[in-house]
This record gives sequence, structure tokens and C-alpha cells, in this order.
Amino acid sequence: MPHIIGERIVLREYRLEDIPDIRKWVNDPEITHGLSDVFIYPHSQFNSESFVQMMVDGSSEIKGFVIAHKDTLDYIGQLDLFKINWVNRHATLGIVIGCDGDLGKGYGREAIRLIQKFAFHALNLHRLELEVYAFNERAHRCYLACGFKEEGRLREKLFREGKYYDIIQMGILRSEYEAVEQAKES
Repeated sequence: MPHIIGERIVLREYRLEDIPDIRKWVNDPEITHGLSDVFIYPHSQFNSESFVQMMVDGSSEIKGFVIAHKDTLDYIGQLDLFKINWVNRHATLGIVIGCDGDLGKGYGREAIRLIQKFAFHALNLHRLELEVYAFNERAHRCYLACGFKEEGRLREKLFREGKYYDIIQMGILRSEYEAVEQAKES
């Protein structure tokens, strides 16, 4: 698959050379705090290598991209589509910006907009969905800015650091994405 090129970033294939960059964040509680329960437990070198190898081989049900700097193709983070349902034309989106120095610079927002265009136009999906933890305000604002709508709350479903938090379910339909794109053009 060709790279998906944005203004400042590129969505590119996973590479074995990405493993050291992934290892920098995968056990960092500052980064993984807002991610799925998969990151509650430490990830070994073997875990990271196995995941990347699976992505390189194309043997995973997950279809994903590395978010990279456009000029150098250096790793910034990852953006994956999983639970792809080809019959009903929807997928779940997951994203992480893994480098502290790249947080808050709009790379996640740009990556999401690129994957939306790819998902709706190249894959002909009808819907993208995701979950965000209520305490992850930065991610929540990003998803709203990218056109995702709140569709529900799973009240106090998440337990972190002695407290329960809501999980916010969000989604965007192809028609909503296209309406935003048309408004930008006019």
C-alpha cells in the first residue's frame, strides 16, 4: 500500500526498525494511562517484536499505520483500524502518539483526518468508532474536532488508580465526514 501523505505527517507501513521507538512508550505510564487495558501489564521486548512482526507480515486482523514525520519518516506513533466489519462497513479506531515531544502538536488530529479519508473513500466504510476514557480530555477534544460524536457512556466501567471512570463511546458516519469536508471546500 502506498503511504498516505498529509501536510506534516505520513501514514506509512510498520517496519522492524520501529521497535525501539515503540519500546520507548509501551511501558511508559504517562503515555499508556489513557490507552486500553492491554497496557496495564508490562510489555516485553518479545511482545513488541511479535506485534510489529505481525503487522509487517500482514498476518493480523488489525490494519494499521505508523504516524511518521513527513520529511524523515521517523516514528511519531501508531494509528490502527481493528474489529473491521466488512459486511456492515465499520471499524474501530485506535491511536497513540508515542513520543512526548510530539504531543500537543496536532499530529494526532492530522492522522485521524487522513485515516478517515482512507477509511471512507478507499475502504468504503460507512462508520468509524472509538472509545475514550472520560479523564482523557485531550483525546476527547481531538476526536470532537475530527467530527466524532458522543454516542453513549459506559458509566464507571473503567477502574484506574483507585477510582471509576466513564468510557465515552464515539462515532462518525461517512456522511458526517463528507459534510465537514464539503464545508471546508466552500
